Amino acid sequence: MLFPGRRRALKEKSRRIAEAGYAAVDRRAPLSEAARGLTRKAFPDHWSFLLGELALYSLIVLVLTGTFLTLFFDPSMKQGPYLGSYAPLHGLTMSQAYATTLHISFDVRGGLLIRQMHHWAALVFIAALGVHLLRVFFTGAFRRPREGNWMVGVTLFLLALLEGFCGYSLPDDLLSGTGMRTANTIVNSLPVVGTYLSHFLWGGSFPGHSILPRLFVVHVLFVPGLLIGLVVVHLAMVVYLKHTQWAVPGRTNRNAVGQPMFPHFTAKSAGLSLMVAGVTAWLGAAAQINPVWSYGPYRAEQVSTDSQPDWYVGFLEGALRLMPPWENQVAGHTLMWNVLVPAVVLPGLLFLVLYLYPFFEKWITGDDREHHLCDRPRDRATRTGLGVAAIVFYAVLLAAGGNDVTAFVFRVSVETLTWILRVAVVVGPVIAYLVTKRVCLALQAHERQVLERGQETGRVEQNVYGAIRGGHRPLDAVRRYRALVRDVPRPLAAPEEGAPRHARLRSLLSRWYYRDRVDVPVTEEQHAQISERLEDPVGEAEKR
Repeated sequence: MLFPGRRRALKEKSRRIAEAGYAAVDRRAPLSEAARGLTRKAFPDHWSFLLGELALYSLIVLVLTGTFLTLFFDPSMKQGPYLGSYAPLHGLTMSQAYATTLHISFDVRGGLLIRQMHHWAALVFIAALGVHLLRVFFTGAFRRPREGNWMVGVTLFLLALLEGFCGYSLPDDLLSGTGMRTANTIVNSLPVVGTYLSHFLWGGSFPGHSILPRLFVVHVLFVPGLLIGLVVVHLAMVVYLKHTQWAVPGRTNRNAVGQPMFPHFTAKSAGLSLMVAGVTAWLGAAAQINPVWSYGPYRAEQVSTDSQPDWYVGFLEGALRLMPPWENQVAGHTLMWNVLVPAVVLPGLLFLVLYLYPFFEKWITGDDREHHLCDRPRDRATRTGLGVAAIVFYAVLLAAGGNDVTAFVFRVSVETLTWILRVAVVVGPVIAYLVTKRVCLALQAHERQVLERGQETGRVEQNVYGAIRGGHRPLDAVRRYRALVRDVPRPLAAPEEGAPRHARLRSLLSRWYYRDRVDVPVTEEQHAQISERLEDPVGEAEKR
């Protein structure tokens, strides 16, 4: 143990070295300036903005647990007898990938816990990304100037699906092998190039000998690198563009109000990160997931019932099961529409729509302003209806992915259930859209009534003539501000006769989007105040 004087001298010397090093770097890079600006940056305080952080911290858990698993996993497809400690499979021929997965689960200290934490964190990561994208969509946070960040987010979601599929396939058990068989069929369904691409990826005829090592490299190197890089870009754009915010008194389209990064937001965010790590650790310890030893090693000639992938790609499985068995011959090539349409065309169209939607809405509104206030879903009835319709479409496909299990449990015909789901996948989204839009308009009408008459107090009043009426009080400032300060575009004017076709289409879509609405009662003075709070910050800066 050092003497007190020696210890103080050592601490003083360490402090001087740290200060000198910081000063040397600060003279060559603006550390102090950047730190002052970042620590005072306003961050949102509403719970819905924490969904992105859930995805970030689950990604960190994935990286840490995945690094541990990489030290013990061998992706080789070389076959050999199992000589590990799990007695029921002892002596059975299997790949090195499956054998090392069993080794991690039963022989590595803490291996099963880390492996299950990794799987649960993957599910949390993709779920948080998906719900975060829905929050951004329903609140209109994808509008200018955040179109680029929306595209980055969609790309992150796409890469997360690819990363999840690669990781799910690596153990080479019977369940993941069945998924690989489906993936091979999807690749083979591509016209002309499908068989060549399949032979290249799998290293020959299915099951091949190269696919798992290649998926391993993609899973631990390429996709994680892209994910981390895009997360950094996404966060940098969030800091630069500032966050969106809900319309409450003091918040306008020209400011960003929130808690400073240090110490308020840092403390909350650190607490959330510990909660994510704790919950995934608890799930890994208490909730079994993907028990590969129960499935056995993959055999190309074997398949079992109740084989469904993880939920995030379950909609593709459902689409494959609902698609009629259509195929035909063209120029000597077999076109497998029953695979190509649900597994290639459908997801391609889905992500194309996601990428282009901000520009589509901008085109039909003709709105080129910046938007920093969140929309309430009720105020954009058509957009909200379309979003709910997409969720119902996904839910029906996900349910169809387990139609065999549902039919077995409820003792109904698989064919009957398939036809019910085929009708539901077409009719369900339409009904969901119509119901959601009517609910949004009803909420708008109720809000108009409350603004005109006030909020009910729950008391009943009777005048001297015997007439009875409910008591009302004026809305509080926050609810009134939220109801009045809203930005709902007007439909574009009808084009002149002889206008180009795209102009007529644009006007038609604009009327469909924004024709149905319930305007709130405002005075001229209130209208001027609302316009001031919604004014474009770029336009205001140009005026000055």
